[in-house]
Amino acid sequence: MLITTKAIVLSKLKYKDYDLIVKCFTEEKGVVSYLIKNALKSKKGKFRPAYFQPLSILDLETDYKDKRSLQYIKEVKLNFNYTTLYTNVIKSTIAMFLSEVLTNVLVEEEQNIQLYNFLETTMIWFDETEVNTNFHLIFLIELTKYLGFYPEPPIKDANYFNLEDGKFQLKESGIYCIKGENLTLFKELLGTKFDDRKQIVVNTTQKREFLSMILLYFKLHLDGFKQPKSVTVLNQVFS
Repeated sequence: MLITTKAIVLSKLKYKDYDLIVKCFTEEKGVVSYLIKNALKSKKGKFRPAYFQPLSILDLETDYKDKRSLQYIKEVKLNFNYTTLYTNVIKSTIAMFLSEVLTNVLVEEEQNIQLYNFLETTMIWFDETEVNTNFHLIFLIELTKYLGFYPEPPIKDANYFNLEDGKFQLKESGIYCIKGENLTLFKELLGTKFDDRKQIVVNTTQKREFLSMILLYFKLHLDGFKQPKSVTVLNQVFS
């Protein structure tokens, strides 16, 4: 079956000597993996590896069969040409980190237009604006809306947030309750829009601790969630 779809690249993996396996989140079919033959052979490859950078937005024409684990691309072109995402060291590191998280959490082959639109819109915004060093923190919180565990609204005078239950609480209960600076920052970032002009100031230590907390939140709510290896590089960029 011939399918035309937009797609966001999540990851690519070298296969055999010259091939690539590229995992994408597509507008039409959700998560799909493609085998790109001879991609690493400069003369024989039909599609250049440069197309398949992390979070590239593509237009694909594909030969799709439901029961096939690896699909094939017939035609590919860039849907959007990033101008800063791969040249700015902070943006490229954040993109690498987010692509690893998305590869980890997006696994089902089913259409999700709202999630696709969220990913596309936010990445284009990130590329076209000045560096927002809180972008990945807001992105991860917003992503939980589409994964089914967005935090419940804050309650008045709540001094704790229970990561396991996803609820704000008046009293501490269990080992997964956060408080103090992490709680304050969590409340500030909840509902923050990417284009809010007043950027919340977060120092290096707060950013590192808050990111660890959010990743723990993901781990508690997603079976098999793995700590992204690129966290180390991300923390170094902000240090």
